[in-house]
Amino acid sequence: MKYRKLGNTGLDVSVLSFGASSLGGVFRDIQKEEGVRTVHTAIDMGINLIDVSPYYGLTQAETVLGEALRSIPRDRYVLSTKAGRYGQDEFDFSANRLKRSAEESLRRLGTDYLDILLLHDIEFGSPEQVLEEGIPALEQLKKSGIIRYFGVSGLPLNIFDVALSRTALDVILSYCHYSLNDSSLLGLLPLLERQGTGLINASPLSMGLLSNRDVPEWHPAGEDIRAACRLAAEYCRSQGEDIAKLAIQYTTANERIPTTLVSTATPDNIRNNILWTEEPMDELLLKEVLEILKPIDGATWTSGRPEWDGAPAWRNGGPSS
Repeated sequence: MKYRKLGNTGLDVSVLSFGASSLGGVFRDIQKEEGVRTVHTAIDMGINLIDVSPYYGLTQAETVLGEALRSIPRDRYVLSTKAGRYGQDEFDFSANRLKRSAEESLRRLGTDYLDILLLHDIEFGSPEQVLEEGIPALEQLKKSGIIRYFGVSGLPLNIFDVALSRTALDVILSYCHYSLNDSSLLGLLPLLERQGTGLINASPLSMGLLSNRDVPEWHPAGEDIRAACRLAAEYCRSQGEDIAKLAIQYTTANERIPTTLVSTATPDNIRNNILWTEEPMDELLLKEVLEILKPIDGATWTSGRPEWDGAPAWRNGGPSS
């Protein structure tokens, strides 16, 4: 396993990290024992960054993860969780709720500190509450020693521009913007690198678009994105390859992307994902697949509240230009 620096945090994180949402039964029902074995397999094979949230499985993921980590020395993993989102439409970025959330997560995870705490899907909160109350609450938690580093997560890239124009963040978590079908996250890298902000990239399979399975009904992507990804997956199959393998190799190969989260609750799956990162990538296949996906590169879907859209962004001459 390769490791890279996570911004200015001083943390060395594995290029492939473990997203524990699957432990909450987000994608399918799981047996607790299977989830525990998956976490142990990930750590034994070199993964050291684990990300979770109280939202995943409505605290189930944190609970299962806490049980899995009980027998693992604390210095073997970097633990990241979130606060602010607690249900499908339940968001609260107030200072009191964030402090309480952190304490609840500590109990479920069986630890006395968190390496990273992220505000979860901030685009669904008001910019004022997130930036004027939420971020200062994280700063206080850091001063108290409950957390070591803090940041925000979400889908629209402009939310990071807004946040970083107003405050310093140790880490951000972005998903579905650095994968075979969407490389738009690269445009944010100069700002992150200049400010020393660590980057966690998530969902290299674009929440199931880049796989041989049927895309789930709930997926927000439009038919143009779905169709192009289907075509790319079919082409990979015709060449005897799995598009999921190519997608994970592609995202972890970029030296400027410190780590990429994958989520699974199956030991064999996480083992295969890790082994894929150690195999040479088929450069010709990559070139052909990127050509298939070129018409939709950067295509995405809306998420969150419109108030975030009016704030400065690097695309329009914001703080990173």
